[in-house]
Parts: sequence; structure tokens; C-alpha cells
Amino acid sequence: MTTTNAAGASIPITVTINGEARDLAVAPSRTLLDVLRNEAGLTGTKKGCDVGDCGACTVLLDDVPVNSCLVLAVEADGCSVTTIEGIAPDPDRLHPLQENFMALGASQCGFCTPGIIVMAKALLDKNPNPTEEEIRFGLAGNICRCTGYTKIVEAIQVTARQMAAAGPDGA
Repeated sequence: MTTTNAAGASIPITVTINGEARDLAVAPSRTLLDVLRNEAGLTGTKKGCDVGDCGACTVLLDDVPVNSCLVLAVEADGCSVTTIEGIAPDPDRLHPLQENFMALGASQCGFCTPGIIVMAKALLDKNPNPTEEEIRFGLAGNICRCTGYTKIVEAIQVTARQMAAAGPDGA
């Protein structure tokens, strides 16, 4: 689908989304969030506040967590984007974070969950053995109105222990 701005111009970009190269034409003012949801059809990334306050739209841009509502799609040209749909290392299995969020009841309404899981993955990739304080600090930009965060932190801690026990080759 080609998106055009008010003047009718669009900018061609190539973005690798969840390991798949995508050629898109986007208006210069379109956010990465809107392009992911509307052009790429990946609706797991949620549109919450649309001003960067809630973290529901968190994705990895070249393995760095970003609020996709604050990134213009044209800024992602040539980059790799990982959404909640691409977080699992194997398309036939959930990521251990996803499994533990379900098993431990770490989500209630689930709206914030994709952004929190993506942020937690980035945290564990950078720090495979975070303390509770480091987890809470790492999730400071992700708002959950339902859970109180206790089970979220627990799910991340359990995942960290499981991944450490599995070693570098297993997840």
C-alpha cells in the first residue's frame, strides 16, 4: 500500500521487519507505529497515548527499544525493526517472556503487554541477570494500569533464571 502526504509525495523506504525486508512508500510525516500497524499489518504493537508516555508502542529499532509513535517511518529506512510478533526466536514457539507472562498472570487486560515484553527482552539482552530494582527501572517508561507490576517483575525474573540455566545456546 502506498501512502502519500498532502502534496501527494511519498518516500520509498526499505525496512527489515521481524527478519523480512519490506519495501514501503510512506509519507514523511507517518510514524513507524502507524506504518507497522496499517501498512505492515502488525497490530500487536499498540497505539496508546501517541505521545511517547505509555510505552505500549515499544519496538526494537536495530535492537534498541523505542516508542514507535515518536519515530518517523522514514527514520527507520535501512534499519531492522522487531515487534512483539517477531520477538520469539522460533516462529513455532513463544519467547520465554511470553510464556512466563501467561503462566504467572503478568497481564490482565493485555494492552500494555506487547510493549512491556519487548522492553523486557531488550533489558534481558543487555543484562541477563537484572535485580528487581533494575527491572523496575527498565520498565519505567511502560505504563500498566491493571497489574501493579509485581507479577510482571516476577515473570521477568523467572525468565532470566530460565535463560541463564539454558545457557547461551538455549532459550
